Amino acid sequence: MLCRYHVPPGAIWDNSAMPTIARLPDLLISQIAAGEVVERPASVLKELLENSLDAGSKAIQVHLEEGGVKLIRVTDDGCGIARDQLALALTRHATSKISSLDDLERVGTLGFRGEALASVASVARLTLTSRERGASHAWKLKGEPGAEPEPAALMAGTVVEMRDLYFNTPARRKFLKSESTEFAHCADAVKRLALTRPDVAISLTHNGRNLFQLAPADSARRIADILGDDFLGAARAVEAGAGPLAIAGFAIDPTRATDAKDGQYVFVNGRFVRDKVIGHALREAYRDVLHGSRQPAVCLFVNIDPALVDVNVHPAKTEVRFRDSRAMHQFVFHAIQRTLAAPVQAESGPALIERGAAGGDMSIPAVNREIRPNFEYSPPLRHQASLGVAEPAAAAYLAFARAAQGISQSPVPRPEVAPQFQPGSPPAGVPQTAAPGHDSPPLGYALAQLHGIYILAQNARGLIVIDMHAAHERILYEKLKTAFDSRQVASQNLLIPAVFAADPLDIAAVDEHTEALAELGFAIAPLGPNQLGVRSVPALLQSGDPAALARSLIAELREHGISQLATARRNELLATMACHGAVRARRQLTVPEMNALLRQMEETERAGQCNHGRPTWTELTMEQLDRLFLRGQ
Repeated sequence: MLCRYHVPPGAIWDNSAMPTIARLPDLLISQIAAGEVVERPASVLKELLENSLDAGSKAIQVHLEEGGVKLIRVTDDGCGIARDQLALALTRHATSKISSLDDLERVGTLGFRGEALASVASVARLTLTSRERGASHAWKLKGEPGAEPEPAALMAGTVVEMRDLYFNTPARRKFLKSESTEFAHCADAVKRLALTRPDVAISLTHNGRNLFQLAPADSARRIADILGDDFLGAARAVEAGAGPLAIAGFAIDPTRATDAKDGQYVFVNGRFVRDKVIGHALREAYRDVLHGSRQPAVCLFVNIDPALVDVNVHPAKTEVRFRDSRAMHQFVFHAIQRTLAAPVQAESGPALIERGAAGGDMSIPAVNREIRPNFEYSPPLRHQASLGVAEPAAAAYLAFARAAQGISQSPVPRPEVAPQFQPGSPPAGVPQTAAPGHDSPPLGYALAQLHGIYILAQNARGLIVIDMHAAHERILYEKLKTAFDSRQVASQNLLIPAVFAADPLDIAAVDEHTEALAELGFAIAPLGPNQLGVRSVPALLQSGDPAALARSLIAELREHGISQLATARRNELLATMACHGAVRARRQLTVPEMNALLRQMEETERAGQCNHGRPTWTELTMEQLDRLFLRGQ
């Protein structure tokens, strides 16, 4: 039988020394609770900013000293707090944001626990100054036992000042990092809250130095101010809705992705979250188009009925739980996948202009700043009615996404039926040359090949450079996926079987997976004790090396088997097949063949990247060429 009291190893139990159960002092209770809420200065700042936004503030000023350890002062112009409620605001479990279980199940505010100010006051020196709207003057209250409100001078709103974090718990202060590290966390907290409310002016000062001052702006300007023009110019607008779900924002173009792992900003009902369900959906959506270890960068705003998400699962409110996690996963996955699958003529903005050796830094044009959506929506909860608080900002980003797509998806005339590109058989009906007018296709018309590797084409904007192997590889891959899913992989018989050496395990694998090979369009049979012959290959890959295709396929079947082929490894196998079947470097193409390849790229999903995530094409506009050669300067 286990005892509920802890006895040190080797100690002798003494009944006379049995500990007694006692109620903890209120201060110690608050300090224990602070361990969950107040992890570092950024945790305090986040809670104070959330309170300011919930109070309907339109301007917030943040002052920090020594990374927020010595001082955090947040000044806002919100609704303020009445004199007789100042002391109550500093007690645990005291809040104006919920009053019943129904309110808790439909939380529409950023804060709701009623523990932040009490927890901060237990581990730091806290002063609360506030002036309620319509009051004759402000009142100030120190977070000390027995303190009484005092008259104070303040135009409007509330000022919360925290000094000397962990002054009474020095052991916890030792766990804080350097001043620069703590400040970086504080700056991140400010930026995340600023992203959700572009209609609120926010400024940040550290050690007397003004670091940034964000004026009220449209959503595009606020994203550019915080995440940079590079992100906005390299991202694609995301917009989708289904019943109680809506998503809007921006997802990075796969060719612009970097190795940085901190570029995902996901907000659920205006709350910044780190959610495993949404994170996994993003990784799956980008699986086919990211190169190497690059990470998807996104700024997404998800709106959902508050009753369908539980925000009360983590003390810091950075995690949520969805009532139907699978539905949320599929919704986000398909929304991002459809955005990334947009064909060439629907891509927003020009392609890559400059690329570093590692594929990191890109030169991109500025986004159109004339789009200014309105921020007009009503608060969801009754207790916000008098505060003028805007609901989470997804509606504003939704409006901007519609506008952004409207200017980037102008219809482009294209042939009724795209010619099918097959090396060695020039398609009919494709012009040898064409003048690039305003109605030219997105990828223009081919001019020539460069060293047998790149296709040079011109469109209405300037010069297009296409990696012909990477482009053909993506086209074949998408066709193979479609054919395999519909069980309609057409085969092409070979006049002479392609014979290659094989070991007994290869021959056994062919015998075991004959039907699976037939579904993939292959007919492979033993021709001797150490030989295999390829009699037919998929028609889409007829220009490839049959023996190389067969070897890679047999190696996959030996290692993973047909059960894995139909699930996780299927796309990787099809990508390998497409790579072997794509036109190789140094292959000379005619102009009609090159034009046929361009037209198929324009009709293919995810044509901007090959199966390995490398870019397939880039554009150099006439303006950039003029700057390069100093024309007009």
